[in-house]
Amino acid sequence: MNQDILFSTGDSVLGVVLVAKGDRGVCAILLGDDADRLTRDLRQRLSQASLRSASSELEPLIAKVTRFLAAPAMGLDVPLEMRGTPFQQRVWRALQEIPAGATESYADVARRLGSPASAKEVGEACAANALAVAIPCHRVVRSDGGLAGYRWGLKRKLALLRREGARTAETADLFDGERGSGSAGDKSERA
Repeated sequence: MNQDILFSTGDSVLGVVLVAKGDRGVCAILLGDDADRLTRDLRQRLSQASLRSASSELEPLIAKVTRFLAAPAMGLDVPLEMRGTPFQQRVWRALQEIPAGATESYADVARRLGSPASAKEVGEACAANALAVAIPCHRVVRSDGGLAGYRWGLKRKLALLRREGARTAETADLFDGERGSGSAGDKSERA
């Protein structure tokens, strides 16, 4: 499949964002600290596609995505093109049902999918997600409520959960005046 994909990068409250769009919708929202590295990641993910940098053409979409990243609870009203296995797509649709400010464990998501033994596979689907925040993998936590890995970095995951007002072990200090465990001690993230 040699689909034409337009992409562009911009700055956001979470660092550099790369947005890519094909005929059927946005197929990638990648987060990081380096635009060149994100472009290499996109080329690797979509190696069969014809990629074209389109800064001016995608400027309104980049602006919409950066506003969304600053306030994820507002939602992102753009068509998404989810590229993954049927199981990954089931997981990603289930994650879109988790409201802003709420979290679920990997095991909770697996149970909701009717596959309670597949918590590990739910985590793998989260790691494969190329639509950062639009498919809210950041809302999935460990069974004990603590943060687990996040493709875009734990600091970004924590920043997103804080923006949404979610209660987790790491955000407890925001609500209870106590320090949470884990990576919450570093308050220097960009968000």
